[in-house]
Amino acid sequence: MIQRLILVMASFAGLSACVATPKFQAPISEPAIGLEIEEVVSPSGIRAWLVRDKSLPITAMQFQFRDAGAISDPDGLEGLADMASSLIDEGAGSLDSRAFQGRLNDLSITLRFSAGREGFGGTFYSLNRYRGEAVEMLRLALNEPRFDAEPVERIRSQIITGLRAEAQNPRTIAGRRLMQDLFPDHRYSRPVGGTEQSISTIRTEDLSGFVSKELTRDRLTVGVVGDITADELSDLLETAFGGLPERGPVPEVQDVTPHSAGGLDVIEMDVPQSAIVFMQPGLKRDDPDFYSATVLNHILGGGSFSSRLTDEIRENRGLAYSVYSYLYPMDRAGLWGGAAATQNSRVSETIEILRHEWRRIAEKGVTEQELRDAITYLTGAYPLRFTSSLRVAGILVGVQREGLGMDYIARRNDLIHAVTLENVNRLAARILDPEQLAIVVVGKPKGLAAE
Repeated sequence: MIQRLILVMASFAGLSACVATPKFQAPISEPAIGLEIEEVVSPSGIRAWLVRDKSLPITAMQFQFRDAGAISDPDGLEGLADMASSLIDEGAGSLDSRAFQGRLNDLSITLRFSAGREGFGGTFYSLNRYRGEAVEMLRLALNEPRFDAEPVERIRSQIITGLRAEAQNPRTIAGRRLMQDLFPDHRYSRPVGGTEQSISTIRTEDLSGFVSKELTRDRLTVGVVGDITADELSDLLETAFGGLPERGPVPEVQDVTPHSAGGLDVIEMDVPQSAIVFMQPGLKRDDPDFYSATVLNHILGGGSFSSRLTDEIRENRGLAYSVYSYLYPMDRAGLWGGAAATQNSRVSETIEILRHEWRRIAEKGVTEQELRDAITYLTGAYPLRFTSSLRVAGILVGVQREGLGMDYIARRNDLIHAVTLENVNRLAARILDPEQLAIVVVGKPKGLAAE
């Protein structure tokens, strides 16, 4: 899609008023992003946000079921949501795996599912000439998955092979250990893909139970982009999702504060380079300081080749090819983390500089020039997120999920522009703490021991 979704976008055609509630026309802002977003509600109350675009005869949809990811996996069945996401389109209704996948391929329909730590999502993309058949395939996958023995064992084998490969990946090992260190006895500590033992334990009835209990309409968020009217979308929603249970039991998972007293965890592995992963408590998405944190993180380590960590660790000393930081806001906790990789002989030096930069920016803050450069980049790069129908549909889902409001896309750059030097430096002093920075190293670092 869709040049119209980048920079100055032409107004989209008006939608049918019989289904719409309400309609919002995003104004042109800097950079100019104008999207006409409409909320569509089906007869049974299924809601979706729609952006109409007539430039191509396609319909793109992203959807997500909240709290239906790994966080919902029962004890001993870790990886259930992830395994279900790989099997739900491996045969449904009267179509076995080969027939179902063959039908998708014949009609050039994209239908994919995935599970994350907190959500279970799907991607739908079809030419409008085949949209009716595509919607029926989606309905079958969600409502009548078969979970036949052959695809279940085939996918199980593939997952276990992948888990064995991950068990040899230093970065994956470090990340998993870090989540276990930060969230002991909490579901956030579980690997999304499960373990060999848990995947081997999952039965067909567990997969069927996951679909019937977790994929409910009350957890559903939908974003749609394409050449489709509000009335047509209402019918699509009703067909695809109307047969799902209205609601079901939601996993009781409490908010949690990351357990971080800092320190260093070293896992020995015979590799030439050590993987370094680090995290400390951060902010959730609804924190009033989140936009200040976005700017601060760009300056600290999120700015690719123009951040403090990149300058000091990569450019000035050549310690690592890549080093970065990122915000990780989850529903029940927030993290501020990052990663790097370097030669075993230089791990200690890399960590020393990492802690130094973490402390320096906390104590001395950032400069006015760094602030201006970060804001210029973050606002200028924002339109690049709108480069395809599916990406825009995904943004619509994210904005709804976080409760940011239908005008968020128009307001987002104004929120970044509103961040001041005082905001950023106050936040840096409040939250960045090298003493709380938990670090995991996987490799054979020289002269470095666990703290």
